[in-house]
Amino acid sequence: MRNHLNLLREFSVPLILGVVTALFWGNLDPEGYRHFNYDPVLGPFSFHFLTNDIFMALFFGIAAVEISQSCLPGGDLHPLKTAINPLLATLGGVLGPILCYLGLNAMLGAPELSRGWGIPTATDIAFAWLVARLVFGAGHPAISFLLLLAIADDAIGLIIIALFYTDPTTPVHPAWLLLTGLGMSAAYILRRYGMKNYWPYLIAGGIPSWIGLHEAHLHPALALVFIIPFLPSRPKEEMHIFEQDPVDKSPLARFEHEWKVTVDFGLFMFGLVNAGVSLAAMGTATWLVLASLIVGKTAGISILALLAVRLGYPLPENMTAKDLFVAAMISGIGFTVALFVANEAFTDPAIQGAAKMGAMLSCLAAPLAFAASRLLGAAKAK
Repeated sequence: MRNHLNLLREFSVPLILGVVTALFWGNLDPEGYRHFNYDPVLGPFSFHFLTNDIFMALFFGIAAVEISQSCLPGGDLHPLKTAINPLLATLGGVLGPILCYLGLNAMLGAPELSRGWGIPTATDIAFAWLVARLVFGAGHPAISFLLLLAIADDAIGLIIIALFYTDPTTPVHPAWLLLTGLGMSAAYILRRYGMKNYWPYLIAGGIPSWIGLHEAHLHPALALVFIIPFLPSRPKEEMHIFEQDPVDKSPLARFEHEWKVTVDFGLFMFGLVNAGVSLAAMGTATWLVLASLIVGKTAGISILALLAVRLGYPLPENMTAKDLFVAAMISGIGFTVALFVANEAFTDPAIQGAAKMGAMLSCLAAPLAFAASRLLGAAKAK
């Protein structure tokens, strides 16, 4: 039974089922779907609010764990000088889509679409990992390269959401961020005095952080991003992303171990809430997001990674330029985070739906990467 559940999580089945259910429901009964999403279900709170503002705090909390662990000694991002190539590639994977989106929008779009530039900046870590394993085979260095890149650009994506995707209809009240700072201070004090249970960090740190962000009119789903780095961890990281060490009992590792299953299966709710767009919603925003994810990311990552090689920072051993191009194409799968940002970028339902459709269609990067790997003869791990 446990093996079956792990397979469901590994292949992102809950998220996919949520997306498919939402697409059918949103097109067959749009009014019923709207009521399900926005009518109060728990006091004054809607299912949409409970999912995007509360549940997603756990999702981004798990992302913060992955980033924190990667920065530890022995992690993929430590020391930074050993990760220069993928980090420069990450910069390309952010700037490439932004320039592509804004350039195409200037030529073919409209001013009201310009706010969507952040949608194609992040890579869906789980989907990218799954596709990379299928394309390259387990153990290929391109997989670690891609995961490191995805972790780094998701970190940048969190910053972009926090700084640039405030509610356009409501002014920011920065004074409330003092409450978020108070939560961080509480987490620091707990760490300073050796608290080994993660729950006090979530309660004394996470709750004030969430309230502060919410009342400041910044996205409260980022609340745990400011708290998780304070959780005590072991001095040296010995596992890679998606690998959990049963020996590691630190609060950081326990939080990930005890909540990752909930988050993985809870992504069904995220897909259900956010993917119910009309199939007729495709428009200019769809093609801007899709082109920026597939073309912008592929070009940006490839160019800056090859520039890093010229500067003396090589690709991982046994990884070729052909492998780099295929991995860069796989990174164009935006999906989860792209859907989230699309929800925040636009208030017009038609534009929002079109942008979400582009985020979902970015899964086309997978068959394109398969085709490219065959045409280019990219190496596959034995």
